[in-house]
Order: sequence, then structure tokens, then C-alpha cells
Amino acid sequence: MDPHKVFLMLVLPWLVAATTDSTPACKIRITRKGLELVKQEGLRFVEQELENLTIPDLSGNEGKFQYTISNVTVTDLQLALSDLHFQPKQHFVFYINNASISLSFQRKLLFWVFYDIGSINASAEGVFIKTEVRMAKDMAGRLKIANMTCEASIGDMQADFDGTLSSVYGFLGSFLITGMRYLLNRQICPLLNHAGLVLLNSVLNTVPVRKAVDNHTGIDYALLSDPDVTYDTLDMNFKGMFFHLKNENDTLPNLAVSPVIKEQDRMVYVGLSEYFFDSAIYAYYKADVLKINITEEKMPKDLELLLRTTYFGNILLLKPEIASAPLKLEFQVSSPPRFIIKPQSTTISVTATADIFLVPTDLPPEQLSSITMELKLGAKVLMKGKKLQVQLDVKRFRMYSNQSALESLALIPLQNPLKTLLQLVVMPIINERTKQGVEIPVPEGMDFIKETVTNHAGYIVIGGDIHFSTSLRDVIEKYRTAPSPQPTAAE
Repeated sequence: MDPHKVFLMLVLPWLVAATTDSTPACKIRITRKGLELVKQEGLRFVEQELENLTIPDLSGNEGKFQYTISNVTVTDLQLALSDLHFQPKQHFVFYINNASISLSFQRKLLFWVFYDIGSINASAEGVFIKTEVRMAKDMAGRLKIANMTCEASIGDMQADFDGTLSSVYGFLGSFLITGMRYLLNRQICPLLNHAGLVLLNSVLNTVPVRKAVDNHTGIDYALLSDPDVTYDTLDMNFKGMFFHLKNENDTLPNLAVSPVIKEQDRMVYVGLSEYFFDSAIYAYYKADVLKINITEEKMPKDLELLLRTTYFGNILLLKPEIASAPLKLEFQVSSPPRFIIKPQSTTISVTATADIFLVPTDLPPEQLSSITMELKLGAKVLMKGKKLQVQLDVKRFRMYSNQSALESLALIPLQNPLKTLLQLVVMPIINERTKQGVEIPVPEGMDFIKETVTNHAGYIVIGGDIHFSTSLRDVIEKYRTAPSPQPTAAE
């Protein structure tokens, strides 16, 4: 055998597998506009965290003074200047400049035989905070804050003293303020590191990775690589593959074109390839749920009459009690449909069978015929909140008999009535199922608004803005005590 052919036979399966594993069917881009909204919500979160600063009690001796400072609380916070921006290749940079923090605390002072208690109001001015956050995928394919660096400094700190010993506080004041400044400065970064690595990661845990969509299928949203960050965007590549829950390894290889997102005008963009939809249809096909039964009471009367007329000869050969039995149509997809995305249209090619039965009471159904149908369905992709939905309608329809060409000719009068049945009865049932939708991989509390859908050759791009339907704080509080999700065997 030709050595080149041998080489191709050995290498080609590996290349296909490698392409399948590394080709994303779902891409998400966050732009600067989206980051600005995240900054606003994140700033509220940082304010709430800093307001909960816990500063330990301070006590000791200074010459003839004995002092204790306790119950330190933040009374006011002014974050005048702040910014959040992308930093290539995996980072966010967040900084606060020229902020002020007002504090109050209790004092107990002993000077010789004089004992004094009371409160002190202090303010930290010129507070500077800078954090760098590195994003990465974890072992399960989930987006995580992998690392944080933090710098914090306080430009100036002042305190107002009153009480019986106020005349001598000047001596002790600078010492106490220096101590308070040191303690406050040491608390800021640990608090923010915990907020990011623990609390914000608990929000990222709400993004679906590999989960059930319904009783039949699941979806795999594992990240294929670390996010790619430029000065203007953050791009994430997801597997975007559906699977049959009872046989998770029986999946289609991803040979589709990968989505390409070039736009930056909206806050968020989601790119979905044909494979995303094909894998969904394939999973439902393997679950054997792509079938619908239409009983006689749901048929238009003219269709029932046409069916009985068309198969009158077959019915005559049956027993009288069977010949008068109700009719039933059983529609079933005979091969996995194909989702086709073009710049001007989105369609699904379907080959199905329509089996026609008489259904006598207390007797087995009697099949009259089996019809092959070829359909082209128009597909409209929608985003509602963060659920992706597809609405279908019949664009083209033709049918022929599996028995003979002669019977195919006899079926011509059934063409339009059956198409009408599909449009008025079958498609509403299917659309009611697809209305349930599937979530895209974004954290809980975030929803899409003002969506637009753009078709390309082999993929679609959904652009939109986002808003927080639930505050970041509320999501964190909901999952604060919940354990981190355990990866499944498949993860």
C-alpha cells in the first residue's frame, strides 16, 4: 500500500478527534461596554465589603499611657475615582484612587490616676487600592478567578478627640493614628482577596458546565481554553455540545466552522455554530423523542375524509369493525435532521415518516401505509433573558410513498392537507417544547436585553446588552454557605 495512504489512515482519525475536542461551538465575548456595567455592580459590591471591614482591637502602653481601642466600625465610604479595565492576556485590573474611609471606635485611656473612656472619629484620606485579577479555566472547564494581586495604601489619617484628657491627646494622637492606619491598611487586601477568590468565584460557580437540560438531554459548556483578553474584549471558547443522558458518549464530531465574533458595539456577544444545534437535534434523535402522534379528533375533517378515500381499497380488505375504526397519524423523524445557517436564512432539513393507522378499540392498530416526508423548516433563533429558544415553521414540504410510484401519485391530493396539519397542529406542539429553551453559560442574576441576531455562513452571532436582574450581593448571599459544586465523572 502507498505509504502516504497508510500515513493518512493513521493520522486522520487523530486529527478529527483533535479538531472535535478543540473546536468551540459556542463563543462569548464581553466588550468594554459590558465591563462598564460589571464595574458599576462590582463597585457596589466592593463598597459593601469595605463597609464590613473588621479591624482588631488595639491596646498597649506608651510612657505613662495605657490605652485600648475597640469596636472599630466604618461609618462612611467615598470611592471618588474607580476604574475596571481589561489587561492582556488574562487579566482584569481594578483600582480605586483618592477614596476616603470614615471610622469610629471606642477608647479607654489611663494616664497616671486619670481614667478616660469615649469615642473617636477618624478618617482615612487618599486611599488607593489596585487589584489585578487573573481569569482561567479550572480542571472541570469552569471559569475561575485563578489569582489576585492587591496593593493598598492610605495617604493621610486624622482623628478628632474629646473628653477630659483632650489636652494631652496631642501627644498620644499621632501614635494611635499611626497604629490605626497600619491596621486598616493591612485589612483591605485580605478582605478583597477573599471577596474575589471565594465570594466572586461562588458566583462563577453558578455558570452551567455540564448539566441536564431536561429528562432526555444535557449540555456541555466546558471552557476549551483560558479566556483571551485584549484591551477591548474578553473572549471565551466553550464546547457547546448536547448529549443524550442515557448514552453520553454517543455524540456527533464537531466538523462545523467555528463562530467568529468581530463586533464590539454591544455589551455581550454569543456566537453559536451549526454544530451547537446539530448536536442538540442528534441528542433528541438518539433519545427517540422526535415523534408525534395525531389522533383522529385532532385532524381536520377534510384530511380525515381524504385519508379514508385515498386508502379506501386497503380499508375494504379489512373486517368491518376495523374499517370503521378511528384513524391515527404517527410522525417520526427517520434520520438526524441538519441545521443549516446561511447569511440570509436559518433552516432545518428533516426526513421523516408518517405512518397511517386504523386504531380499533381493544385490537392492535392496523397500518394502512407509510409515507416518507422531506421538510425544510424555517428556524428563528431568539434569546429571552439568558435562555436560547428556537421557533420553527414549515417552509417546504414534499412526500412520497414507500410502497410504489403509483401510490405516490395517489398521494398528491394529500400534499396540501398534510402540510396544513403540520403547520397548524404539529409545529405548535414542537414550538411549545422548544420554548423551554436552554441557558447560555452566564452567571446567575445576569440577563440579556435588546437582543439582535445576525446570520453568517455556518454560525449565528447574538448581540445584546445585559442587566443584573439579581444583585451580585444577593447571588453571593444565596450561595455563601453552599458547598462548591462537585465535578461529575464526565468532568
